Amino acid sequence: MSQSYDTFRDDHEEQNPQSDSGLSEAWEWLKAIILAVAIALIIRLLLFAPIVVDGESMLPTLHDRERLIVNKAVYLWSEPQRGDIIVFHATQDKDWIKRVIGRPGDIVEVKNGRLYINGEPVDEPYLDPSSQFVMHDFREIVPEGELFVMGDNRANSRDSRNIGTIPISSVVGRADLVFWPLQNIRLVK
Repeated sequence: MSQSYDTFRDDHEEQNPQSDSGLSEAWEWLKAIILAVAIALIIRLLLFAPIVVDGESMLPTLHDRERLIVNKAVYLWSEPQRGDIIVFHATQDKDWIKRVIGRPGDIVEVKNGRLYINGEPVDEPYLDPSSQFVMHDFREIVPEGELFVMGDNRANSRDSRNIGTIPISSVVGRADLVFWPLQNIRLVK
């Protein structure tokens, strides 16, 4: 009798692990998918985000319809620096991309088409040489907690010259990488 009991027990154990292994494998797949989605959401919400350049205000640095990776984490421990290309909330449903020109307390000035920060001329090698001559003279002191931003295509950019300074709190992140179209993959400088 013990022999038939052992045989019954062996047959039962062989069938049970097969059905258990199917459920176990499905559970492992489900856990892996949930983990992958959670990691992707964390990366998307906290670290990096894709954005599409809309328009020509950042020519020649960035081109219309290029796709970028925006580094959201970079400003968790520091503030945007002069020269950074940032993405910020311009309106509730529209983000803009511009270059940081002035930081809190800076005096931003244009005289005879030339940009000055705190009285010092600014070298802007990223500009099309003809674009500097389209700027009208102005002078502005950047308030605390704000940034003065401009597009690289000064003749065709709506920026702090039109909308005023922007709150640092509206900054989404820094544009770090062009990833599309493939032939234009590059780091943004």
